Amino acid sequence: MIHEGLSERLRSVEERMGETCARIGRDPAEIVIVAVTKGHPARTLIAALEADFHHIGENRVAEAMEKFSMAAAQLGRLGVTRHMIGHLQRNKTRDAVTAFDWIQSVDSMRLAHALSKRKLEIGGTLPVLIEVNAGGEEQKHGFTLDEALDRAAEIAELPAISVRGLMTMAPLTHDERRLRETFRRTRALFEQLPRAADTLSMGMTNDYTVAIEEGSTMLRLGTALFGSPVGTDP
Repeated sequence: MIHEGLSERLRSVEERMGETCARIGRDPAEIVIVAVTKGHPARTLIAALEADFHHIGENRVAEAMEKFSMAAAQLGRLGVTRHMIGHLQRNKTRDAVTAFDWIQSVDSMRLAHALSKRKLEIGGTLPVLIEVNAGGEEQKHGFTLDEALDRAAEIAELPAISVRGLMTMAPLTHDERRLRETFRRTRALFEQLPRAADTLSMGMTNDYTVAIEEGSTMLRLGTALFGSPVGTDP
């Protein structure tokens, strides 16, 4: 059963994406949507998979592992890519590299080394994004603009790690100027990465059209698709 309102919300998102891309000459097909079910029950995740989302995101390791277990059949059948998009503590890296296919929130060298060590233990290569605190907000995680490129180069040298690009979170504001400034700064860094870096993850429910205009290749959408989780403000 499709999550209540998902079809209508998805149609609205696709229409806004299409209008935005048409205005600036981009192809909507080049932009990946990561469906984020943070705070929602496993049935919402299952609905997202049944709605043919191939990229899903979670913010917390324990919550994700519980829901992934309940949706194991759908996850296995569809070959979905699972993204860790929230702040990751080093003591959670063992579970994280098992539960997730991508880690989007690499925000320190210590975390990068821990992820490399854990991935070496289980084999394979872990795609990661370097989190950039492009807005300079004290309460947010991520490398500063001045250090991000150097740290990305160092992390790219770690075994079992593949740096695929950058991720940022814009300030929670309706001030379009501030949003654009944050996204433009991040894109400027992204364009200085080696060509193998192909992913610029920026844009959430309240700012994804601006992010598209500023070059995002990956959106992280939760409320826009599923509404607010029960018990939270809309």
